[in-house]
Amino acid sequence: MPFTLSGFCEYREEIRKSRFITFAAPIASPADAQAFFEQHSDLNASHNCWAWKLGAQYRSNDDGEPGGTAGRPILAAIEAQDCDQVAVLVIRWYGGIQLGTGGLARAYGGGANKCLQTAAKVELISRVPLSCACGFAELALVKLRVADLGGLVVEENFTANGVELQLAVGEAQIELLQTQLADLSRGRIVLQR
Repeated sequence: MPFTLSGFCEYREEIRKSRFITFAAPIASPADAQAFFEQHSDLNASHNCWAWKLGAQYRSNDDGEPGGTAGRPILAAIEAQDCDQVAVLVIRWYGGIQLGTGGLARAYGGGANKCLQTAAKVELISRVPLSCACGFAELALVKLRVADLGGLVVEENFTANGVELQLAVGEAQIELLQTQLADLSRGRIVLQR
């Protein structure tokens, strides 16, 4: 199961007089990743290398380091930690000693790996879109049941007769939710895919 981060995290280390600071955070879009990099990059640093992964989309940037020695190892660390919807930025202040291409790849990838290892993670659950309708009086209880099972209320449309809901619920919880909603409404609330 893939994971995302529950919040911002950071990791610092010094390798042969070069200082490295790694920042990582959850993202919901490529624009979130770009905003994260712009907010946390240090323009006085030698390099601001980064990578992000969002489902099948991913990007990385070596920011002046030799090709493939920074962005790719950071992206590899994201994948090695089974993370998704994550952006990682590694900032380097050059210390005067050359690390070589292998040393750079180990420094950038290792920093990203250690940062992600120590980060608090949240399991990503794939959810199935569902819909149902309920009365006004049942709305609060329906929302509570959905939330208790790790589901989301995506949209609410109020009508003259009640509320039409668009839900997203994990496949394993659908049957239990259907039973709970049927008990709650004496069989009137029916989930539809």
